[in-house]
Amino acid sequence: MSITTFFMLLGGLGLFLFGMKLMSEGLEKAAGAKMRGILEFFTKNRFIGMLVGILFTAVVQSSSATTVMVVSFVNSGLMNLLQASGVILGANIGTTVTGQLIAFNLSDIAPLFVMAGVIMVMFCKKLSIKRAGEVVLGFGILFMGLSIMGDAMTSIKESPHIVELLRTLRNPFAAILVGFVITAILQSSSATVGIVILMASQGLLAFAICPFLILGCNIGSCVSALLASLGGKKDAKRAAMIHFLFNVVGSAIAFIILMVALDPITQGILHLSGGNTARAVANAHTLMKVFEVVVLFPFMGWIVKATYMVVPGKDATPEDEYELLYIGGGSILSPTTAVLDGIREIEHMGKIAIGNLKKGMDALCSLNEEEIDAVYHKEKYIDFMNRKITDYLVKVNEIELPIADARLIGGLFHVVNDIERIGDHAENFADSAKMRIDDGVEFSDKAIKQLQDMTEKVIEILEYSLDMFSNRNQEHMQEILNLEDEIDDREKKLQRAHVKRLTKNKCTPEAGMIFSDTISGLERVADHATNIAFAILEPDEGMEDEDEE
Repeated sequence: MSITTFFMLLGGLGLFLFGMKLMSEGLEKAAGAKMRGILEFFTKNRFIGMLVGILFTAVVQSSSATTVMVVSFVNSGLMNLLQASGVILGANIGTTVTGQLIAFNLSDIAPLFVMAGVIMVMFCKKLSIKRAGEVVLGFGILFMGLSIMGDAMTSIKESPHIVELLRTLRNPFAAILVGFVITAILQSSSATVGIVILMASQGLLAFAICPFLILGCNIGSCVSALLASLGGKKDAKRAAMIHFLFNVVGSAIAFIILMVALDPITQGILHLSGGNTARAVANAHTLMKVFEVVVLFPFMGWIVKATYMVVPGKDATPEDEYELLYIGGGSILSPTTAVLDGIREIEHMGKIAIGNLKKGMDALCSLNEEEIDAVYHKEKYIDFMNRKITDYLVKVNEIELPIADARLIGGLFHVVNDIERIGDHAENFADSAKMRIDDGVEFSDKAIKQLQDMTEKVIEILEYSLDMFSNRNQEHMQEILNLEDEIDDREKKLQRAHVKRLTKNKCTPEAGMIFSDTISGLERVADHATNIAFAILEPDEGMEDEDEE
């Protein structure tokens, strides 16, 4: 084999991998948010989840992308392990679509796709068309890479030593190992299957060994999900383990059947494919995946239980260890789920801040020193979350996101800041409670009742606002607007009443100051709540224009 042929192989492989990456990421950026919503909505049933997993993976051309997304969903609490198992099964079937496309050999028209993609990316100003152009361009580059590799392999056929070496690959275990190593390195089972299709179609590989190479691909494709789960919670690790166990067990069953009846199976697939070796490899890949799903689908409950044996125990409480709940520092940033994970973590931060606000007001009214200390402790955790989430959003902002998600980033920074300010108000209430204790400041029962009533309204608007933010739920929009007006009015009335009490010497200046500061603080918390509710309801329309310039 000449050095030119070797470089052609490397260059063709590089173009193939780049084209696949460009196409997959383009699809994620163009429609990732919508597909994520579909995936989240239709995965309540395991069977439907499997069908959605097939469709989703067929569209994005990457089972790894689907599985990483599922791991993220499980980590965020949006999907349980049984639901995740259905999507993972579907992803295993959906990934075979790439092999089927490769077998059609569209290399002759690949330059047309490249030119069309270049025109869309370079000359169209609308961002959505640019994203679609990336998909088209990636598709064309993928097949041009295949064409270059095919030409190189034609040259390899003229080298008797290499041909003989490749034909010595007859040991099933060696073939599985080769398939595993190549897939683990390339991080794409579709790439490995594409290489196998090319080599088999050129006569460099015997078709009988191709199913074993595909089995190795199946196991090697688990690496991405396992890496993605490293920084997640235990359930995220279990979701990745579902993918691993399914592929290993399924491959083991398929291996046994192949060893028993290899000749009739391979001859049957060749006959089904009309004697076309490329189509036969693609069909073998699809049939093996479908077989594994059919066999193992009834036993997925057992596989899920097995993951609890492999990954035992429960997650530590985040507050105790100052850790984030949904965005682990070692997790892989998936463009499709990065913003979703951020929103879930912000929602978690918001719930903690609301709880601390309640505790702060309880401490102010009851003068319970344990509650005061608890408020201070929780505030430190809120400050920690503020720093970590902000750092995370900065990192997310540096990657290319789905269009709909990219428009939300600016609003998320504001929400984190608003929630942190709510936490500060809770700490202020604890400070006031401490002042009351140290200085012996008394509140009347009426004053305490007024503060408690106003706090209930503030908590109500906070809960509505957080729901509106995290779920994009506009059901309570009018209640939020009404509550904000009511809280503003109540703050003004209580301030006027407070002044009257002071002028009539019905309360001390110290008590009056704390009371006035508290109701002002509650009113400002309501303002923060309104900011949270509307932060990402109407994305910044100017963002798309900026991206287009």
